[in-house]
Amino acid sequence: MAGIAQNGTGALRDLNGKVAWITGAGTGIGQAGAVCLARAGMDVVISGRRRDKLVETEALIRAVGKEPVIEELDVADADQVADVAARIEKRFSQLDVAVFSAGINVKNRSWGEVETDGWDSVVDIDLNGAFYCCRSVLPMMRRQKEGLIINVASWAGVRVSKLTGPAYTAAKHGMVAMSESLNMEEAINGIRACALCPGEVATPILDNRPVKVTDEEKAVMLQGEDLGETILFLAQLDKRVCVNQLVISPTANRMYTTPGIS
Repeated sequence: MAGIAQNGTGALRDLNGKVAWITGAGTGIGQAGAVCLARAGMDVVISGRRRDKLVETEALIRAVGKEPVIEELDVADADQVADVAARIEKRFSQLDVAVFSAGINVKNRSWGEVETDGWDSVVDIDLNGAFYCCRSVLPMMRRQKEGLIINVASWAGVRVSKLTGPAYTAAKHGMVAMSESLNMEEAINGIRACALCPGEVATPILDNRPVKVTDEEKAVMLQGEDLGETILFLAQLDKRVCVNQLVISPTANRMYTTPGIS
């Protein structure tokens, strides 16, 4: 049948021997993505601010038969980001997939509560940090003439919500736009970017919500492993395929089912 691979394997590519760098890898989506990519055979570099959390991810990756490289990193520090990217190139001489998942939000987030320090911390990590990371890997990917960047944005990056507050909403909207600008300029170099925009995910960032999220509510949200498998799917797509933006939500989407939450 036309369009179906004759070898029976479909169009998904083999990731064995390829290299991925994941930020925000100590918890949540970043951790799940790192484990899924390692399970698929990738060599993974895991970054985050807290070494104890990275060690937990390291153990999960070892359990699937790979040995990760830990690179502690504050993505809000442009020099640190550049140094990590340089070490990745020196060690592996390639970078096939970059998953930029580092992100925070503040508890006091509404217009009536947010402080300038809170705004700055969210924008510095969620938007500026993503920019520093993207910028740091472009020279390597241009030389390779290929590379996939997955920017973990948010439902809040495509729909304005009171729930997430103005700083997070603005940062994630910026991240989505930044990702598409990469596709506009870097497609000629074989580089593709995806803005991954999940709705509510049961990860530790929920602990910083102004209103406590119950265990029952968490149970029907997206789970970290759902996003890990989504990241793996994106990484396995042939290099001719660019998923510019992927919006994914729980079936029981509270933005639809709970009046006033959005």
